[in-house]
Order: sequence, then C-alpha cells, then structure tokens
Amino acid sequence: MERIRVSKVEDVYLLRRGTRFDGTLHLMPHHIVFSYLPSKPADAPPDVRPPRQKEVWITYPMINYCCLKSCPPVMRQQPSIRIRCRDFTFFAFFFPDEKKAREVYDSIRALSCKIGRLDKLLAFSYQPKPPEDRFNSWDIYDARREFKRLGISPKDTEKGWRISEINVEYKYSKTYPALIAVPSKVSDSVLRYAGAYRSRQRIPALVYRHPLNNCSITRSSQPTPGITGNRNPQDERLVAAIWATNRGWNPAPTPDAARSTADLAIENGSSADSSFVGVVDAEAVNSGRIIADDLSVSTESDDNAPKIYGAQQRNLIVDARPTVNAYAMQAVGLGSEKMDHYPGAEKAYLGIDNIHVMRKSLNTVIDALKESDLTSFPPNQQLLAKSGWVKHTANILDGVALIARRVGIMHSHALIHCSDGWDRTSQLSALSQILLDPYYRTMEGFIVLVEKDWLSFGHMFRHRTGFLSHEKWFSIENERIERKVDGQSGGNAFENALRGAKGFFNRQNESNESLNQLPETNSTENVGDVSDAAATKPSSKIGAAEEHRITKINELSPVFHQFLDCVYQLQYQHPTRFEFSERFLRRLLYHLYSCQYGTFLFDNEKERMEARAKERTRSVWDYFLCRKQEFLNPKYDPEVDDSVRGKERMIFPRKGEARWWAECFGRTDDEMNLYGPQLPPSLTPQTSNVSNGRSGANTPLRQESIVTGTETAEGATGAGTTADLPPTHAVGERTSSVSAASPTPFDAAAALGQDLKQGLVAGMGKLKIGGVSPRPSTDSSRSPPRLSTDTSSQNGKERSRSRSEDTRGELEVEMR
Repeated sequence: MERIRVSKVEDVYLLRRGTRFDGTLHLMPHHIVFSYLPSKPADAPPDVRPPRQKEVWITYPMINYCCLKSCPPVMRQQPSIRIRCRDFTFFAFFFPDEKKAREVYDSIRALSCKIGRLDKLLAFSYQPKPPEDRFNSWDIYDARREFKRLGISPKDTEKGWRISEINVEYKYSKTYPALIAVPSKVSDSVLRYAGAYRSRQRIPALVYRHPLNNCSITRSSQPTPGITGNRNPQDERLVAAIWATNRGWNPAPTPDAARSTADLAIENGSSADSSFVGVVDAEAVNSGRIIADDLSVSTESDDNAPKIYGAQQRNLIVDARPTVNAYAMQAVGLGSEKMDHYPGAEKAYLGIDNIHVMRKSLNTVIDALKESDLTSFPPNQQLLAKSGWVKHTANILDGVALIARRVGIMHSHALIHCSDGWDRTSQLSALSQILLDPYYRTMEGFIVLVEKDWLSFGHMFRHRTGFLSHEKWFSIENERIERKVDGQSGGNAFENALRGAKGFFNRQNESNESLNQLPETNSTENVGDVSDAAATKPSSKIGAAEEHRITKINELSPVFHQFLDCVYQLQYQHPTRFEFSERFLRRLLYHLYSCQYGTFLFDNEKERMEARAKERTRSVWDYFLCRKQEFLNPKYDPEVDDSVRGKERMIFPRKGEARWWAECFGRTDDEMNLYGPQLPPSLTPQTSNVSNGRSGANTPLRQESIVTGTETAEGATGAGTTADLPPTHAVGERTSSVSAASPTPFDAAAALGQDLKQGLVAGMGKLKIGGVSPRPSTDSSRSPPRLSTDTSSQNGKERSRSRSEDTRGELEVEMR
C-alpha cells in the first residue's frame, strides 16, 4: 500500500514488562507483526532443540496511543515507539536509527487514522481458514425465533404480546430493530403517535418475558416532557398496556411455589437487600412515604390484583441516570416520566454515571498500568483506587439486582431507560436477563443476548469504540513539548475569556447521550471542510461502510467493556452457573476492537443492512463456535432445580464483592486485587506495611444504595426533591410556592441559567475585561433585590451556593 513507507525493519528489539526480545518488525496492510526467537531457558540441556520463532500481531484499530521518541546521537540512546493497545497490552519498540523509526511511525499513523472508511478495515478483506470458513453465524440470532422461545408467536397461546412490523423498513425508528414486540392491545396507530414522545422514537418494547409469571422487561429511551410537562396519551396507554399483560395470568405449578420470596432472596446472597423483598422500614410505613432503600412498599391497594407470594405487584420504571441529571434534561425539552400519569408503578433513579465519567475512569486505570512496557512494576494502586472503576461496576450490578428481584421475585414489570436508551439501558437490560434466565448463561444464549440487546437495539458500537482512530492518539515526544512551550493555548485574557464563553454557550453538544436529539445529526460525519458539509450530502444509496467518517473522542466510552466486566463478576461469584469461561469474555473484548469481523462495526441494525455486512464480512461468532471447546467452563453445571441451593433458576450478585478483572488488564490477581476493590484508609504512598495476602473480601466497597431517588404518583424522595431544591436566590418569589412533593423543572433551569451568568460576569470581572468588575457586596447606593420573603442568614446563603454548584456540575457533565 502507498501508506506503508517501510515494510520491514531488522535489528529491532521489543520491551514488554521490562523483558527484551530481539527480532524483526513487519508492517502489513492491517497488522504490525514482530517476529523473534525466544531465548533458551537457562537450565536447558545443550542438545535441546532450538525454540521456534514466535510472532506478535497488532491490528491497527487496537492502538489507542502511539508515541515516537527520537533521540539525537549524542544521547547514545536508540529511538523508540511506545504503543498502548485497547486490550491493555503495552509495547516499546527500539530501532537502530532515527530514519527507520520515523518511517515506521508515519506508516502506523497513516494506516490507523487516515483511512476514513469502515470498508477499509480488516473485516472487509478477512478470509478465515478451516475449520472457521465452514461456519456462518450471521443467522444464529433470529428475532422471531427468540420471541417464540419467550412464548410470543402467532401460533402460541395468547400471552398479551404481539410482534409488530411497524419498523420493518427502519422508517419508524432508525435505531430500533425491524421487529419489536409490543402489547397485543396496542395497535400500530397508537405506536406511531407514542413514538413522537420518546427520544428518537425508541418506544417501550419487550426484550424479555418471564415464562413463570408472564412479567416483562421492556426498554425505551427517555420521554420528552420538557419544562412545560408535555403529556402523550398514547405513550401512557402503551405503558399501561405493558403493566396489564399479566393480569389474570395463572402460572403453571412449579417446585418452588411453596417457598417464600425471603428464602429465595437469602439463598441467592441478597439478604443485605432484604428491603427489596418485603422488609419494610417502620418509620416509612407509619409516615406513608417511600424511601429510596425500600422500593417494594406499595401505597395502593387493589382488591382484584393477585397476591403472589404474599406481596403486592408493584411495577417499576428504572431511570438509570442520577436524579439531578434526569431533572436537568427537562430544561432542553427532555426529561423523565411524570408518575402522576403512569399509575400502578413507581420510578427509581439509579446513580449510574454517564459515558464521559466512565471514559475518564478507564483512562485513570490505563494511567495506573501505562509503564507496563518498560518496567515490570506492579500497577499504581493509588490510581486504581482513584479511578472508581470497580465502584462503577458494582453500581451497575446493584441496579441489575433491583430489576431482577422486581421481575423474578416480586412478579412485577420493569421498564428501563436512560437518555437515548442504548448505553446504560443495554447494560441493565442484558444483565437482568442473565440473572433471570439460565439460557443466557449458556454460550448460545449469551450470543443471542448480545445480538438482541446490544446489536439489534442499537448500541452505537462505532461511536463508542472509535475504530478509525484519531490524530490525538499519535504524538512525537519532542514536538509535543515544543508545542506546549509555544503556548498555542495562550493569547490575551480577553480573547481567551470570549472564546471560553462562546464555547460554553454556543457549542453544539455532539453527545448522543444527551442533548442532540436529531437522529440525522450524528448519522454521518463527513471528513471534508465545514464549509463543504452543507453542500455535499452523501447519497442515501451509499452504505454506512462507504461513508467517510471520523472518530469523535467525546463519544468514546467503554460501555460494552463494562458489561463484560459485570458478566465476569457474576461468573466469578457463581463459577458453576456459566457454560462459557472467563477467556471467552476476554477474547470477545479483544475482537470488539480488532475489526477482524463485521459484527461490531456499526451503530444499529439499519446500518448493518445497508452496508450488507452479512454478505461482505464474517461474524465474530464464527471464531468462537469453531473453537467452542477452548471457551467452555469445566465447572459448569447445567442442572436447574429451585429446590436445591446453588442450582436455582435465578442468580444474584453478592453486594460489596466486586473485584478487578485482573486477566482483562493483563495482570495477575495478586497485583490487581491485593488490597481489594478499594484501598484501605491507612494505605498511603509512604506506607508499605500492608498484608501481602489477598484481601478482596476484607476491604469491600462501601454499602451505598444504588437508588438516588424514587417517585410515585403520591410523592417523591431522594435527590432533586424537596430536600435538595435549587438555590432560592435563583428562583425568586416562586420558591415559596414550590410543591412539597417534587421540584418544578423551572427551578433547575432557572438556577442553572442564573448561576452560569453570575459565574461568567464574575470571571470577566476578575480579568478586568470590558469594564466589567464584580459588584462589591457592601454597595450602599443600591439595595440588593429581595428574592424571597424569608430573610436568610449568611450560612443559609453559603449552603445554597454550595448546592447550586453541585447541581450545576452534575448538569454540565450530563449535557457534555
């Protein structure tokens, strides 16, 4: 290829974990290949056969950091290229001269981030060898076949659900599958009107029906009530029809019918969360309120509703976002359900952070490991603890346990959404089904689950993974230092302040996670100049693979990686309940980034169809199915018996026992889990008197509730409600009329706008820009406006300002 300036470089040596390997570096169209002869063991006899040549293969999309370090001859050091890969492998290549190193660096950079099109990736030219070439796993998932397994088909008995073809041509919702399951009593006409109320027309659709109690897990995107509190009767009717699908349902007798839910919960290790299965806080019962730690309390009574296991059915809407973030979205026309219009259910806000927080968390983990090429030092434990990665994983598992108990034990329905319903929603939905159904813990079932909840329901793999690389991931060490010295980010204070203000107030939010709700906005990203973007639109006949694209760094996030990490946690805690091994998960994560297969290259089912991925690429499942024996768990016990402890149908994560997935990060268990998921308080960089034993169970994560707020038709609790209203100085006289049940969306919007304005004016005043200076508080010539009938003290103002800053910070993160 013309991008390869040099195809072979000899006398190169590689450093990995401080160990040196001498060999030859080859640059190929889709791989870096380093071949070397391993040295003989020191204790090997002299007549032993020489070791065979070994090779290290690195695909270009796997690279997320590449730095050239050039060394002048006077330094007597060889120039090097350091590479970090997304599978947490680290390499340092040292070259005999500067010219060779520069040519290799330029070639890698051109082959990584200058191709601009998906069809230039390895997947579109990969030809498998036997026996893999005999497999065709594109048909392993069929939506109708999976719905039939769940008991939904025209020939089956009526379960309250039907398969709708409203999106068969992807005109109804571009990011939804062609076939969706909806309540039988809801017509396609109702669906058309209901779609206008959900972000990107991602209406509540079925992903799982429990075979024993006919309860369901449905998923959607956020509604769009906005500040004015818009309603949509069709959406309310659709959700009500979902709640009614198991009305009058008579499940077949099961061996565990006589057992109590408390027994089931305790045997599955959930006694710490017993409030979810019937243990009620006495104060909450007496006061008639619902607290965040007890979502099982019912404040309604229905004499006609069936009493199952002695508990009232209580349907649940799960908003995966923190409460403040969900309320803040109302300021831009989005938001969450107003529970007054969705009776018979309650809503739980989960404190699961968004894609930007997760990306930053994983980057901190990488910082703790990044010297793994040059040295054999253990990971930086302080940075591992600071990353919060294990805490984020534990939060997701706690939310999943809440959903699974609600469906499997309390026999209720669950509707899950976050913002657009393709990141946190996919995690919660898929993991909940793994807890509930043993089928998804087999290799075939897990493949079907990934195809259904991640691929067909439109998780944006291309956006979140960034297969086409980015220029920022490539750098030359000395040039990078020179650019910093030049001070390109400098300039006078006035220009910087105006640039910052313009960037904050006028920037386009490109995050599909939150504000930018136009489906067309992020469907294509042209590489051409901005001035040409409006004039040149790609033809609708061109598939997604042929369109020129760039990687948006702010869209990247390890969402699917987190899902696999959560599956590993369950697998580690229940070693006999999964048919596949830990290595299966690790290799799946590798092939997410390798771009060797076409499975994960696109954002949704529509893109895969238009690009004809089935005809032009191979499925990643071919790789695993042709080597199935290599990925099976030898401890797997397929028997399911609810009368035998340890063999129940459902499993649950053990709270507080999340740990590092050491194998995924290329480290030993002792290195990653030496101090458990979080460092003991006494551990500092200066102290080393810590026990050498594995203490993963001795320093568990703090027991914090995943639920940050609840809401029903009767009232609300948690963050964002009366206890945490926006600051009174931003609301004015309206504060006295705020409802005691929940805040109005105007409060959050007004607080944000007022605080941002005051912050900008104060900042410009400190810089003495444009004659604006902070107005002194002791100005006697003008009395401050009275914004509240109640005169607060200075301490009250400070508390109000602190709450305002916290709320604004949460909102800014969600909007970014």
